[in-house]
Amino acid sequence: MTWCDFQQRFQKVRDNKLFEMFVITVIVFSSLMIGVRTYDLNPWFESSLYFLDYAVTIFFLVEIMIRMAAEDRFRDFFKKGWNVFDFTIVVISLIPLESSEYALIARMLRLFRVMRLISFIPELRVLVTALITAMPRMGYVALLMFIIFYLYAVIGNLLFAHINPVLWGDLGISLLTLFRVATFEDWTDVMYETMAVYSLSWIYYITFIFFSAFVFLNMMIGIVVDVLADEHKKMEAEKMGLTLEEHESFEKRMQDEVQSLHAKIDQLVAMQSEKK
Repeated sequence: MTWCDFQQRFQKVRDNKLFEMFVITVIVFSSLMIGVRTYDLNPWFESSLYFLDYAVTIFFLVEIMIRMAAEDRFRDFFKKGWNVFDFTIVVISLIPLESSEYALIARMLRLFRVMRLISFIPELRVLVTALITAMPRMGYVALLMFIIFYLYAVIGNLLFAHINPVLWGDLGISLLTLFRVATFEDWTDVMYETMAVYSLSWIYYITFIFFSAFVFLNMMIGIVVDVLADEHKKMEAEKMGLTLEEHESFEKRMQDEVQSLHAKIDQLVAMQSEKK
């Protein structure tokens, strides 16, 4: 039996939906084991969990080796970001730290295995990819938000520091107070305290909430929704074996055909009405 025959078998295993579901089940089980170990357990049960943890680690190692062997060329495996992500998590899981003073770090590293669910569930991949893609555009919104926070924090310090130094004593504290206001955490208490001295200080809070809670938040949501729609189009294009441009062209042709069909139907209905 040649290597190509083995490779074809590995590809069948990798593409098998039952195998994929089993891997997802093992990932969830591994995560639950880490959660269970946060409780006080009897020694027998804890030793069983250690054994299961090693078994899961070996399974992940075998699974990643199958996926690597299924590639036509070994280096093709590392061309996909999600494969690199999975490979990194599996390698981290192999670090032998359990019997050392770094056992806590080992447990925390094992916890990252739950992140592999992202690479196995397409919908989660789309969400994470959209979030990462949207980061640069969201960064500009965050920068503008910081400028507004900074201006309002300085103004708040100048106006209200003598009223309550705990909330407005310096720039850093003022920024924290504004974050509290932006999250609506008892912000009315802060406002009424300053209104006792400056009756029109409500304008300061209302305008700040308008910018931070309504304008910037909706801008963030708009960016994420826009990018998420693009990522869904890319996923549909991949399923159809097309590029994004080809998929968009295909959608446009389908829309034109549907419009043309509706126009023909309207013409037929009109002709039927004239005959009557």
